[in-house]
Amino acid sequence: MPVTIGAAPAADFTQPLGMLMDCHRRIERFLGALVQVAERAKGGEMNAMEKRDWLNALEYFRNAAPRHTADEEESLFPRLRNIGGPKVEAALDDVKRLQAEHVRADALHARVDEIGRRWIEQQSLSQEDTARLRGALAELTRIYGPHLELEDRTLFPIAAEVLPKSDLSEIGTEMAHRRGVDKSRSLS
Repeated sequence: MPVTIGAAPAADFTQPLGMLMDCHRRIERFLGALVQVAERAKGGEMNAMEKRDWLNALEYFRNAAPRHTADEEESLFPRLRNIGGPKVEAALDDVKRLQAEHVRADALHARVDEIGRRWIEQQSLSQEDTARLRGALAELTRIYGPHLELEDRTLFPIAAEVLPKSDLSEIGTEMAHRRGVDKSRSLS
């Protein structure tokens, strides 16, 4: 990931909630790239830059996005359930919806990936596939807007407030492990 001059530094595994938010920005950016390429190329042949952006975004959603979902569903959400309390209980109602949205987004990403790979191989898409692709991208856009906002503005701040530092550290370690990174070495 390129460094942007003047941008806030990305979080590391000692700041797992910050890393989750950083990932949300990547989701927005890569989804935006898919939408832009689909709108510009309209199922026809992509130029070199569109093809590069398209392939990078497909790869991100194929490889990195599932780890992000696991970070939330296997590391963060269970710890919130264990904490309990009125604030957490209210947030957990939202977690059920978030998990259902994860399942729907996964199915949509699989469709985009399948159509998107075919587009690269064939250099063009049928009108039917173009419509299916645009529909899937539109639905992903509708899902991610409120989904990411809820996590960024409500769920993650509650987690930061109620989870002990030891839980946050364990979440960071689990996130590093999912990525094949030795957390202790990445901090030196």
